[in-house]
Parts: sequence; C-alpha cells; structure tokens
Amino acid sequence: MHLCLPNTDIRTQRQNNLSQLFWQKDMVAHVLRSEGVTPQRGNMESWKEYRDMRGRSTGLISAEGDEWLKMRSVLRQLVMRPRDVTVFSPDVNAVVDDLVERVKTLRSQQDDRQTVLNINDLFFKYAMEGVATILYETRLGCLENKIPKMSQEYIAALHLMFSSFKTTMYAGAIPKWLRPIIPKPWKEFCSSWDGLFKFSQIHVDKRLSEIKKKMVKGEEIKGGLLTHMLVTREMNLEEIYANMTEMLLAGVDTTSFTLSWSTYLLARHPIIQQEIFEEVDRVLGGRVPTGEDVAHLPLIRGLVKETLRLFPVLPGNGRVTQDDLIIGGYFIPKGTQLALCHYSTSMDEENFPRPGEFRPDRWIRKDASDRVDNFGSIPFGYGIRSCIGRRIAELEMHLALTQLLQKFHIEVSAQTTDVRAKTHGLLCPGVPINLRFVDRK
Repeated sequence: MHLCLPNTDIRTQRQNNLSQLFWQKDMVAHVLRSEGVTPQRGNMESWKEYRDMRGRSTGLISAEGDEWLKMRSVLRQLVMRPRDVTVFSPDVNAVVDDLVERVKTLRSQQDDRQTVLNINDLFFKYAMEGVATILYETRLGCLENKIPKMSQEYIAALHLMFSSFKTTMYAGAIPKWLRPIIPKPWKEFCSSWDGLFKFSQIHVDKRLSEIKKKMVKGEEIKGGLLTHMLVTREMNLEEIYANMTEMLLAGVDTTSFTLSWSTYLLARHPIIQQEIFEEVDRVLGGRVPTGEDVAHLPLIRGLVKETLRLFPVLPGNGRVTQDDLIIGGYFIPKGTQLALCHYSTSMDEENFPRPGEFRPDRWIRKDASDRVDNFGSIPFGYGIRSCIGRRIAELEMHLALTQLLQKFHIEVSAQTTDVRAKTHGLLCPGVPINLRFVDRK
C-alpha cells in the first residue's frame, strides 16, 4: 500500500502513525462510511481465476460491482432481517436437538462420562448441518454416528479450503510462474472448490428436480430459501450454485469457532454462566426457545457479541477505496487496498473499558441514550457489504447456546489448559478445547 502525506516528513509520520492507521475506530468508520453503492472487498483474484477457469459464476462473497449488487438485492429480502429468519427456528431447533444428543453420546465415551473432546469438531458439524438445513432445505446427517459419504466429502473439501486459506485469499493468488515449481497449493485450492461446488450442485439439482415434478402434477410448491430462488429465477442456475456454495462455506467455520469460544468462556466464568442461565430460565421456564424469544434474552445476545469482540472470526476486513480519501492525515488515493483490523479496535481501552475482561453485560443498554459504538466491534462487517448470513448465524448460535445452558452446566476439562487464539486465515483456537457437560439438576 502506498501512502503520502503532503508537506510532512513521510518517514517520520509513518513511524509515528502507521501502527495506528488501520485500528483506530474513527479511521475505520471513515473508510466504511465513505463507501459507494457497490463497495469493493480486498484482493480475491485467486477466487476469480478459479471461476473463470471452470466457467463458474461468482457468488455474493466473490462478486463485485453491479453483479454483486443484483445478487445482494435478491438475497437481502430473504435473510437480512431478524424477523425473516425466525421462520427457520423449528428447523434449527431440530438440529439443536441432535446436537444435545450428540453431546450425550460423545461424553458417554469418556471415563468421566462428562467430557467432550475437541468441542470445535462437534460445533463444526452442528454449524454445517444447521446452515445446510436452511440453504438446501435438507438434512445432511453430520451429527449422526456415521456421517453419509457425500457429507464426509464436503467436510474434507472444506477443511482443504481452509488449510490453504491464507495463501489463496489474503496473500493473493499463487503466482502463475511459481506453480510449476510449487504446484500443490494451487491444486489443493482448485480441488477444494471443485468439491464445494459439486456438493452444492447435487443438492440444488435435487431440489430443482422435486420442484419440476410438483409442477408437472400441478401440486402447490412450498419451501424455503432455495425453493424461492429456484421458482422466481431472479438469479440464473449458475448464480444459484455459486451463492449456495459461498454461503455454506462462509457459514460453517465462522459459526463453529464462535460457539467453541462462547462455551469455553462460559466454562471459564461460572458466575457469568449462572447469570445467563438464570435469565434463560426466568424467560423460558424450561421451554424450547424460538427466534422471537431471543429479543427477550439480552445476555444470550450479549454472550455472542462479547465472544465475537474478544475472538472475531475474521480479525480484519479488506476494502479497496473508491475515491481519494484523507484519513488520519494521510492521503489515500482511489484504488488503494486497505486492511481494517477490527480485532484491534475491539481490544482498545477507549472503545471498551477493561477490554481483556469477558463481560456480556457490557452489551446491555442501560437506557434509551446508552449505546455501544458500532465501529468498536464489527465482526460481521458494516453497511451494505456486511455479512449476508449474519442473522442465520446468530439464530443458530442463540438457539444452540440457550438450549445447551438449559441442559448442561459447562465446565473446563482438566485436559484443557489456557487456550490462546491463532490465525489461520480465520481466528481459531490454538489447541483443541475439551469441555465437561454436566447435567443440570
């Protein structure tokens, strides 16, 4: 990135200010508020090259410009508002039921009958089952004792994708001249996308075939997100394949890591866990929660927000400036790629007092004038290019955490030491998290 500050000793200013340039809240706000109608993400040339090579469409994550705006306008009316996704509560709760049963099965395999090893593996399968239930309107069997072969293949493709995530997304494409010498990263990248697209195409085609049969018979066509897209055809079939693929990709590890950190933090802070349980018990009285109930569970919402503040799955965000900007005294020319580090803003004392402390209650408004600044913690992004699947992810997390707290007291296993985060493209636990799930009396 090239920066210049008129009438100033550039080297001195860089030494003094560069470390602050991308993490000060006001600077991040300035960049994001300066976005046009079609904000541009950072470098994703490797994604585009793969799609051009295979003749695939871009999806909402990888598309830019008018193409992106068209897709966004179609999807935002279906999944962007909390009241739109509450309709999925029964489907998600059915997956949560399987999650609870899977917890019981896994802990029964340990000597103490309470420990679940590597909790993220369980939450990964829950997140995949949950988001696929909404996207594909079908169950994949990820929480069964024996996972179906097709789902196993998708899981392998997804793991392969994230194993090469840093080199193929954030660091840009593997240079073409280097690929004959070091072919493995690019081959694995393409292979993982092949697997992801194949999985989506199978499920989309299956639902399309079911719809066509109903149309021939003159039967009423009912369904959810995918059915709507296939019936209205506001997108062509290739665009539907691409968006289903990218939304599933984006909705698995992101949700699973947040659930892993949330339960770990609850286990490390039993007093806070008890406070949240008491709120859940007071509001629900033991009944199964729905999406509508979440509005009356501020500590559950605060738990997810505080977890994402401490451990944002995407610790930074990319933008390409669409106009010349002056930020923090620097002249930023149009077309500059910026990295916005909201991990740093979320840990800034000026934005969040005692930022290292786990305090879900900091997100509860004390009165009508009280607010937590939006740009202090923006794990789902901001504005028109914010995460399209945010409300789906929040529904999955809120319902899962609520039911887990209803059923279990969560404790840290003796096999788990202090868990630190590491970056692997995404911010993830540095070691497996092992937790004890003790039945509530």
